[in-house]
Amino acid sequence: MTAHHIRYELDGEGIATITIDRPEKRNAMTYAMLRAFNEAIAKAATDPVARVVILTGVDGAFCAGTDLSDLQDTPTDERGSRGGAGSTARPEPWPLLRCPKPVIGAIDGFAMGMGAEFTSMCDVRIITNRAKFGWVFAQRGLVPDTGAGSWLLPRLIGPQRALRLLYSAGLLESEEALAIGYAAEVVAPEALQEAARAEARRYLKTSPFAVARIKELVWQGLERDVATHMTHHLKAMAECFASEDHKEGVASFLERRPAQFVGR
Repeated sequence: MTAHHIRYELDGEGIATITIDRPEKRNAMTYAMLRAFNEAIAKAATDPVARVVILTGVDGAFCAGTDLSDLQDTPTDERGSRGGAGSTARPEPWPLLRCPKPVIGAIDGFAMGMGAEFTSMCDVRIITNRAKFGWVFAQRGLVPDTGAGSWLLPRLIGPQRALRLLYSAGLLESEEALAIGYAAEVVAPEALQEAARAEARRYLKTSPFAVARIKELVWQGLERDVATHMTHHLKAMAECFASEDHKEGVASFLERRPAQFVGR
């Protein structure tokens, strides 16, 4: 446990797990926790051993959102800075997207407010049959606090579905989340962590050099026109052709053996 209820663990397979661990508050986030959360993501991004990241919560909850008592004690001009760093030192938005490793959300129970926003930033979501997502900001007189609900969510599930959730502050439950493609898989609560790890192991078989570039092309591609995207695509392709991982990928195929990628 860290001082701010965010745990970072790395196993021998190269799977890093970031756990929000504040069960007495259903993992609600304070600004201190948010700073620690961003630091954990940055650690995973630069950890040479970490290949895949799993984001999860404890005790049947993912994240209940922002701790409103902490918000009440935070000066108004610092509330929008995603950690109280002040308007001139804000962290880059959506660090889970900027992390070059695949991020899997392992989501059980409530993901509300900022917690729902975090789930939109994951590359893949494995959820339990009791998972519930709520972008409840309009009930508090706010817009989605990280900007993910107003920009990422419509791109993930379409503007109409996103706006219904945002306007009503209603809940997206597990069955519908799977049906509309927001969740990749629904499992029983006791099977969640192993299901997330099984998903992570699928990515351990591929080139981390290529995967980092695929992630950047997909997410950044949502912000670019086609011509700009193709410029970045051709650059990434050239880098891949020159990489050790590409040489290993070809050699392992020709030699009919598992690839041993090094991420370079």
